[in-house]
Formats: sequence, C-alpha cells, structure tokens
Amino acid sequence: MKVSHLPRGVVALGFVSLFMDTSSEMVHSLLPVFLVSVLGVSAMSVGIIEGIAEATAAIVKVFSGTLSDWLGRRKPLVLLGYGLAALTKPLFPLASGLGMVLAARFVDRIGKGIRGAPRDALVADITPPESRGAAYGLRQSMDTVGAFAGPCIALLLMAASGDDFRLVFWVAVVPAVVSVLFIVWGVQEPETLEVVHRRRSPIHRDELRRLPASYWLVIAFAAALSLARFSEAFLLLRASDLGLTATWVPLVLIVMNVVYAASAWPFGHWSDRGDRHRLLALGIVLLVAADVVLALASSVGWVLAGTVLWGLHMGATQGLLATLVANAAPADLRGTAFGLFNLMTGLALLLASFLAGALWTAAGPAMTFAAGAGFSLLALVGLVVVSRRTRAAAA
Repeated sequence: MKVSHLPRGVVALGFVSLFMDTSSEMVHSLLPVFLVSVLGVSAMSVGIIEGIAEATAAIVKVFSGTLSDWLGRRKPLVLLGYGLAALTKPLFPLASGLGMVLAARFVDRIGKGIRGAPRDALVADITPPESRGAAYGLRQSMDTVGAFAGPCIALLLMAASGDDFRLVFWVAVVPAVVSVLFIVWGVQEPETLEVVHRRRSPIHRDELRRLPASYWLVIAFAAALSLARFSEAFLLLRASDLGLTATWVPLVLIVMNVVYAASAWPFGHWSDRGDRHRLLALGIVLLVAADVVLALASSVGWVLAGTVLWGLHMGATQGLLATLVANAAPADLRGTAFGLFNLMTGLALLLASFLAGALWTAAGPAMTFAAGAGFSLLALVGLVVVSRRTRAAAA
C-alpha cells in the first residue's frame, strides 16, 4: 500500500510522532550525562527521575484513554499531550538545578501519557479496518525514525559545538513546535465519529464487560511477550561487556531503530493482507533468534547481528498488537482499551527488566538472554494454542 492511500490524518500523525520523538531523543540521549557532569547530580537521582517519569506516563495513559471515550473526542487530548511536551523543552536548557529538570521530565511524561491512548484510538477512528495494520505500521515507523534521528543530530551538534549541551537542548525545541503545528493543521477527527455521553466512567465494571474476550487475549499475550522482551538497555550492556567503547555504545540503539523503522510499515501492510497470527509467530521467532545470538555472542559484530533481529521483531509485533487492540475494542471504548493495554505491557516490561537485571547480576549476560529466549518460546506455544482454538471455534 502506498502512503497516499492512507488517510491524511494518519500521515500527519506519523509526522507528529517523528518530530516529537526527534526532539525528545535529542534531549534524553544527553540528559543523564548533563545531569551528572554539568549539574553535579548523583546517579541515584538520575534513576529516581527516570522512574518517576515513566511511572507517571504509564498511569496517565489509562485515564486519558478513558477520558477520550467519555468525551467522544480524541484530538483535543492529543494536542494537549504533545503541547505539554513542547512547552517543557525550553526548561532543559534553562535548568540550573535538579528541581527544574525533575519538573520538566514530570510534565513531559504527563504529556506523553495524555496523548498515547487517544492518539492510537484516533488512528483506528480515521482508518478503515482493512488498512489499520499499514496505518499503525507507518506511524510506528515514523516514530522510530525520530528515535534514531534525535541521537544522531545530538551527536553531530555536540561535536560541532564543543559539547555544548544547552545549545543542543535549544535546538530540540524546534522539532517539538513543528510536531504541534502538524496536529493543529493536519489532523482532523472524523465527522462520523459517534459521540457517546455517559453518566458513568468507561472503566466502570459494566463498561469493561463490553470488551470482548479477544481483547483480553491480546492483553494477556502482549504482557507475556513483554516479559520475554526486556529493556533495550541490556543490548547496550551486552555490547559494552564485549568491548564496545562508551563513545560508540549509542550505535547499538541506532542500528536497532533503523531496522525497526524500516520494517514496521512493510510488516504492517503484510498484516492487512495475511494471517496476523502467523506474523505474530514470526515476530516471536525473531525474538528467540535475537536472544540466542546475544547469549552466544563473542564479539561486538554478533551483538549488532542480534540487535538487527531484535529490531525486526519490534517491527513485526508492535504495530500489529496495536491493530489487534483497535479491531477488538468497541469504537466508543478504544481509548480505554489502549490505556489498559499500555499500562499492562508497561508493567510487564518493568518486571521483565527487573528480572533481567537480577539474572545478569547472579548468572551473567548469557543466562539473561537465554531466559529471554525461554520466555519467548512459552509465548509462542501460547499463541499456537490460542490460534488453534480460534480456528476450531470459527469452524
């Protein structure tokens, strides 16, 4: 499918994600070093900031998705979420202490939480069911372009300016503003979107009962898969463990995001034309292969090979899971459905990263990735069982 065949609003949301992620990653790729080397903050304080930020985003996603269902409107919340993120960007170059950085990160993650579920629901609202895989794939692909463009731009600006952190942070304001302008001028809600006025919250138990069993199966599977796929930080640690110097460690994430960005849209288009269960199975197989390669890696080259497989796994699964959520949930509960989905997968990923860290400390990196492969195989078995039962019920 050509990009021109997708709704204009989907393409606009893709550019929104691209520019905002470029801005955010320009800041986030340098922020830990800036805090420690310029502001004199301890490593423990950095961890506390990041923990508060990510926990805030996960919690807010549920409420923003529910609110978008209750209002029957998505765009105002999407605009508010991205607008808050843009407003925080000047606070980073102006920061003279930990307090301002903590406030900026807190508000930025509130913005991320506000926009996430309504944005994903809006993609489903404006896209025909037969094109949703390509739509989510395109948005995810463009988001991931920003994820590697941001660090690349930051590295170039740091080299050209003699490590001027504040200059990089000021430049990051520009793509954030462009992102908001794309929402204002390029995104429209469908006129046919049914507005449902409720007296009770969409997260009331009677409303949640309207979410079908197929939705809860997607939630369960996505959470299980998140347990098998821990934080990408362990890819960086594996590369460093095998001798990659600190200067070049960001190359690992750049490689992963390039592959992720290049594969997300083609896989999404494929999901619209074929068996989505088979594509999910392929994604799990790719994760198993990545874990095996990383467990057995004896050089940085093998780490990069495992990273490529990891990126392909992300491209095959992330947009597809969003498509399955959109198709399973009733139209007037999509925001709530995406909020719960993001919360459960986020908590599972947090648990997975904790377990991976414990395994790494106790038994080393090889055992960590071997355990990831084992969890992935369990998720694959579960997918096969569900697929067979689904086909049997349909017959």
